[in-house]
Amino acid sequence: MSDTRPKLLIVEDDPGLQRQLRWAYDDYRLFIAGDRDEAIEMLRAETPDVVTLDLGLPPDPDGTSEGFAALADMLRIKPDTKIIVASGHGARDSALEAIAGGAYDFYQKPVDIDELGLIVRRAFHVHALEQENARLADSAPADGQVLGRLITSAPEMSRVARTIERVAHTDVSVLLMGGSGTGKALLAEGLHDASPRRDAPFVTVNCAALPEPLLEAELFGGMPGGGARAGSGRIAQARGGTLFLDEVGDMPLTMQAKLLLFLQERRIDAADGDAPANADVRIVCASHRDLEEMAASGAFREDLYYRLAEIVVRIPPLKDRPGDPALLARHFLNRMAQDLNPQVKGLAPDALAALDAWSWPGNVRELENRMKRAMIMADGKLITAADLDLDEDAADGDAVNLKAAREMADRRAIRRAMARTDGNISGAARMLGISRPTLYDLLKQYQMQG
Repeated sequence: MSDTRPKLLIVEDDPGLQRQLRWAYDDYRLFIAGDRDEAIEMLRAETPDVVTLDLGLPPDPDGTSEGFAALADMLRIKPDTKIIVASGHGARDSALEAIAGGAYDFYQKPVDIDELGLIVRRAFHVHALEQENARLADSAPADGQVLGRLITSAPEMSRVARTIERVAHTDVSVLLMGGSGTGKALLAEGLHDASPRRDAPFVTVNCAALPEPLLEAELFGGMPGGGARAGSGRIAQARGGTLFLDEVGDMPLTMQAKLLLFLQERRIDAADGDAPANADVRIVCASHRDLEEMAASGAFREDLYYRLAEIVVRIPPLKDRPGDPALLARHFLNRMAQDLNPQVKGLAPDALAALDAWSWPGNVRELENRMKRAMIMADGKLITAADLDLDEDAADGDAVNLKAAREMADRRAIRRAMARTDGNISGAARMLGISRPTLYDLLKQYQMQG
């Protein structure tokens, strides 16, 4: 049976300390190296995730040159390695220089086995978090992508995508019903791309954005109040393709009558007695309002409703799509990181819990905006709930497990203490009732700026 314990490489030239450390780490597969060459060889062969490194290695045991060279070599070979350097008594400057050079943390000699064990465990924990975030960030778009650019892992949205794909090959009119920001425009474009009309134009008209005279000219061509001009309107531009009428529920009743006439005749009557222009277009509509209720109340023409709603597809809000907030957040992070904040690599556990807990009244559009803010505001490698500006009380109430709830509470208390002491570590530690090294460890563990 293979040994699945995490691999720990100890780089130490003192045989007595080697034995002491060997007996202290039963939870890990240990590899011992006594100099730089041996350490590099073992790093290449075993690829450990965590390394403890004595900076005083032969042939310079009283200096640090060999240790710093080993640190640089190991990070060049395996950049994700968490390297914990040892510094002698009074050699704190060397340790800080090593951290500036890419080391994860440091410990002082003489060695406190329990303290070093805590640092090692946290190093493995942070490495595992970073690897998982990287894996999820890389896989999210590919694993969750359906119907063109639509990204989802929720069964509810997968059913919507399957419906769209099935009706795409027909010419029936489709009505997409869903709240603002749920992805109606993206689904309409996906329908067009999956249809036989994919090589013809996809033309969008927002019925809520234009007053009636301008909307008529936009659809049928010509100047507001005048006759149509064949080929000048959006209907003519969409010939052979798809016309997407967004927020069709906001169309005035008089315009609804003109749209109904077009759907019955499938032609545009031009000005100056020109021959009517035929318009072979497929109509796809979207609305955040319930058109069936509007038709029943007289706010929307019932005859037009039945023309537009041959197939009705209801799109669930983001809060009813389990797993999608985190999936989409990772997608946006991947897409935005290079331009907004390249140091950000993933989402902290409290951010993931907050994403799941939030009700998302603005749906995917709100999530995208919050991710933009978070990418700009984030100080560390991981985005936190505070970076997302999500209500912590709401997130706490729906934390999926005790570990996430504890971490959210830790982060909130640390942020408040740091704010009240203007970032003073010693003062914040006293306020929190913990030691300065413990606060330092927590800041490192949670990837918070100290």
